[in-house]
Amino acid sequence: MTTAVQTQSEYRNLPLVSLTESATNPRRSFDQTALGELAESIKTQGILAPLVVRPVGQHFEIVAGARRYRAAQLAGLETAPVRIVELTDAQALETSIVENLQRRDVHPLDEANGFAALMRLDEPKYSVEQIAAKVGKAPAFILARLKLVELVPAVVEAFSQDEIGLGHALLLAKLQPAQQEEALAACYQEQYTNGSKAKRVLLPVRHLQQWIEHNILLELASAPFSKEDAALVPEAGACLDCPKRTGHNVLLFEGLTHADQCSDPKCYAAKVDAHVRQTVAAKPKLVQISTAYGTPKDGSAVVPRNKYVEIRNDKPTNQKQRDWPEYKTCKFTTEAIVTEGSEKGELRRICANPECPVHHAKKQRSNVAADAGVKAEQEKRHREEALAQATGLRVLRSIVEAVPVRLMKRDLLFVVERLAAMVDERRLAIVLRQHGIGKAKGPADTPTKLLTAFVRKSEESILGRLLVELVILHSASSVNDSGKLLKEAAEFYKVDINAITAKVKQEFAAKDKAGATKKAAPKPAAKTEKKPKAA
Repeated sequence: MTTAVQTQSEYRNLPLVSLTESATNPRRSFDQTALGELAESIKTQGILAPLVVRPVGQHFEIVAGARRYRAAQLAGLETAPVRIVELTDAQALETSIVENLQRRDVHPLDEANGFAALMRLDEPKYSVEQIAAKVGKAPAFILARLKLVELVPAVVEAFSQDEIGLGHALLLAKLQPAQQEEALAACYQEQYTNGSKAKRVLLPVRHLQQWIEHNILLELASAPFSKEDAALVPEAGACLDCPKRTGHNVLLFEGLTHADQCSDPKCYAAKVDAHVRQTVAAKPKLVQISTAYGTPKDGSAVVPRNKYVEIRNDKPTNQKQRDWPEYKTCKFTTEAIVTEGSEKGELRRICANPECPVHHAKKQRSNVAADAGVKAEQEKRHREEALAQATGLRVLRSIVEAVPVRLMKRDLLFVVERLAAMVDERRLAIVLRQHGIGKAKGPADTPTKLLTAFVRKSEESILGRLLVELVILHSASSVNDSGKLLKEAAEFYKVDINAITAKVKQEFAAKDKAGATKKAAPKPAAKTEKKPKAA
């Protein structure tokens, strides 16, 4: 049998045995149910659209129509209508991709493999824009499909089996391979019904997007290192030209974030470490500090948070703040760098001298306490602090109530228990009060043990709220302005701070009024015991 073609494009009926599927056909997945339905249709109506083939050796290679070819085999046909064309390898691949895009049941992974095959061609060379023009799609569509080729096997399997949707896969493809499996787990939630076995439920795409923004992406605006320094970590290069920076790769990260962020936490951490080493080497006299409380480790040069006072850079807004130690400087004030904690790499001004009369003036405070005027001022300050604390706790409670359920229970339990171990007992006591957790029955019942017992019996919604609550309380202990942190959380969860503040003020005013009324009420006259008359 000869495969010679008489014209540039020729229509024939060819035996199925003379046809072969193309090894470069990007389509690899076929729905067997749909294939069977097509075979039944072919039995009654035949093949309505001819297959596109090209002569290769002694056979004809199917360029477009592999699905019709397979259905024709199932239907028992011996021949099929074809259109024979002379095509180069690049033309055949391009035709396959364009034809596949016109079909509704083509899996996005097959499209991705097709576009990737075009990009790998030596001749002609294709760009993303050229492919987009060929197939009538936007460049962002082509770029997103090309990223699907970089999915790790676990995600590919989940996507192929329809365990996750295209929206989930596109978001996961934008992450580094090391984060993809972790983010894949965040796509699901375990649900328990009437004590039955946990059922895994796929969460909406918006939940995965929020998880990525909160757990993977890092704000480059607040990075302590220079984004232009290509020599900081030579193998990573400068952030400005990095394709893993959302601001550099706008087409790829479109819709995921509006800020300029890093999508590779590992690389970000390596640059922070390199920046710390570089800064300490340049300034050996820098004091190394931690943003966490605790006791100094043996042989460690790092000073924990409870051993120093951080000098604030902003100016006090009222007279009360002007008296606070953190707004004052002293002769012991020195420069420091955070080498442990959430703000690693940032420079601070601190006083770590325990004998400093400005920042460690406990003795002076006790002497002043006797003065009536100062005492009244202290009471006023304590009341304002109580008002602020009550308002903050109420805001915190409202934020916690607004937290949605996203993570699986095992993940929430893991994070909550370990985060609770990092929070000091004074703040843990706040959590216990907020949730009405029982008081200690003995010295062994520490706040940590009471909270651990509570969380292991709690539902996922409670664990999710506890997680946000602990993060806020722990972070507030390691930043200058906990009020600012609380405000950011309130804005994120749409909590009205002004309304809560007004309500707390009303409650305090009512208590003050009741207290004043009680003090002003006349005391009952003391009864005098009558003496017996003398006999």
